[in-house]
Amino acid sequence: MAKNTDQPFVPASTTMAELTLKAVLLGVLMAIGLGAANAYLGMKAGLTVAATFPAAVVAMAALRLFNGTVLEENVARTTASVGEALVAGAIFTIPAFVISGAWESLRYWESTAIMMIGGILGVLFVIVLRRTLVVEADLPFPESVAAAEIVKAGQGGQTGAAAVFGAMGLAALWELFKNSNGIQFVESSVQKFYSFGKSNIEILGNKIEYGGGILLETPSASPALVGVGFIVGMRVSAVLFAGAVLGWWMLVPLAVFLNPSLAEGLDDASLLNLASDIWSKQVRPLAVGTMIVAAFYTLWNLRGSLIAGIGKALKDLTAKSGGEEVLRTEKDLDFKKIFMAIGVMAVATFFLYYYFAQSVPGALVLTAVMVVLGFLFAAVAGYLVALIGSSNNPISGLTLSALLISAVLMVLMGLTGIKGVAAVLGVAGVVCCVAGVAGDMMQDLKVGHILGGTPWRMEIGEIIGVIVAASVLAFPLMALDKVYHIGSAELPAPQAGLMALMATGIVGGEMAWPLVIVGMFLAVGLILIGSPSPMLVAVGMYLPFYSTAAIFVGGLLRALFEWWAERSNATEEEKTKAENTGILLSSGFIAGEALMAVALAFLVLGGDFYPPMIAFHQKMAGSITPRFWLSLIMYPALAYLLVYLPVKKMRE
Repeated sequence: MAKNTDQPFVPASTTMAELTLKAVLLGVLMAIGLGAANAYLGMKAGLTVAATFPAAVVAMAALRLFNGTVLEENVARTTASVGEALVAGAIFTIPAFVISGAWESLRYWESTAIMMIGGILGVLFVIVLRRTLVVEADLPFPESVAAAEIVKAGQGGQTGAAAVFGAMGLAALWELFKNSNGIQFVESSVQKFYSFGKSNIEILGNKIEYGGGILLETPSASPALVGVGFIVGMRVSAVLFAGAVLGWWMLVPLAVFLNPSLAEGLDDASLLNLASDIWSKQVRPLAVGTMIVAAFYTLWNLRGSLIAGIGKALKDLTAKSGGEEVLRTEKDLDFKKIFMAIGVMAVATFFLYYYFAQSVPGALVLTAVMVVLGFLFAAVAGYLVALIGSSNNPISGLTLSALLISAVLMVLMGLTGIKGVAAVLGVAGVVCCVAGVAGDMMQDLKVGHILGGTPWRMEIGEIIGVIVAASVLAFPLMALDKVYHIGSAELPAPQAGLMALMATGIVGGEMAWPLVIVGMFLAVGLILIGSPSPMLVAVGMYLPFYSTAAIFVGGLLRALFEWWAERSNATEEEKTKAENTGILLSSGFIAGEALMAVALAFLVLGGDFYPPMIAFHQKMAGSITPRFWLSLIMYPALAYLLVYLPVKKMRE
């Protein structure tokens, strides 16, 4: 990737409008809209759409009408994207209260308190970590670079705008044709279970017949995921894909092979469901165990930078005014006030947990766990976003880790039953919001760092966005629960269901601990052999195969591009130009697909409450049978656009 982010787009010496009323107001409105759309999408499909890209495009288009500056656009985008991040934390955990039976229906005040506390703490923790991860660590931040390139291309006179917006249009149209909420002509991925031949093995004098098989799935024909792989490069995408290979092509077949009775007499459709069930209920918890150890290992590897960053923060607490002048682009909010605010939020957390657990010792322990794990996972979420982007940030995996630890503590303290479950889910909810907001904000701060934004102004925008979004987003969640009933086939909320299962399983004494422990040992083994990133391997095991495979395809295209560029005997300047062309195109793919997914989410949400809005769309979509062979068109198209076209531009 071209290292062109050292000098900010807007120099530190330049002063222009930034934290203005119009920028914050636009950001808040987008935070509510994008957050509400993603709430439905996430509980319906188990996925959310990163709001950084659509927010950047909408901010550019809207503020251009009011002569807005690039830094105002940056603040509006920063404020907006927190809505999606906050709602991701909410939908992965808060519906679990209903699914587990702790609540009969969603509650406004409790839900708002979880989102408010978790969101604000996420912002505060990231402020402390900003310099370490954004400035000092040499991390790629693929989606941050992509978002910054979109903003740059959108400015008057910037070259590359045609590449970005052309790629956006292509990806948006493709998403319309492959999204089940759109006009689905394309089946973006297919899977098939292939049975092995049976073998007879003698163990302790008994002959046992083994069969089993393997589930094969094609990469998703997703320009956005391929674009992410192109931006992060071959190494990161390969490590991520290694986790998918380990989970899907080793552990799942092994589970079927060693339990032949599971697959006996099943047809093809049932075998697919069996393999998916094994991955969801056995491999994923194992991956969570790997994540627990990998999270602490990741923090250990960052200890030098983190200690230096925290040391600087403590030094700033006692620094006298009138010292060395700090550049505008390096000014954070006052650290003394930040640590005081963390203390205030910890007190608020104690009262929230006391409300759930009805136990002072339990609330104190859970508060301590939340603060420690919240800071730890804020650092890890920021680190993962720096590697693979916010769209692939496995905050639900981090949240499960927090849930496991807090649940065990509650059992040891004797806090079981429905109060214990509610208290554990309360910890999970706050930590999930912390991790979601932290990862998203780290990405936003990196974009601001590239563009030349002022950190403290962006941080204020994030805090405002969290407060407003947390106050409003409980209403669409409650409405969706009333219309569709959380946990039903219409609104399954898969991550929340998993959280509820884990909480009730542990507190009720039915948790399969061997899976988690084996996952921990797997992480130890990966560390001992010097695996590039145990956390990425665990993430690859945890995510669906089609997504990690698509990212790997993007990494392969990046490797092919670099090989071709090297053979062309190009100068460094020409290679940089070609790389930037590929990054601009990848940025457009990511933004276009995300924009269309959000637009379709709004369409579905509106149509659910006013059917005539989508009557024609439903009639047209119902007459179409999606075809997989159409998805094959996208792969040569992406190879042409990301490999051939940049090399061609390099030669011009």
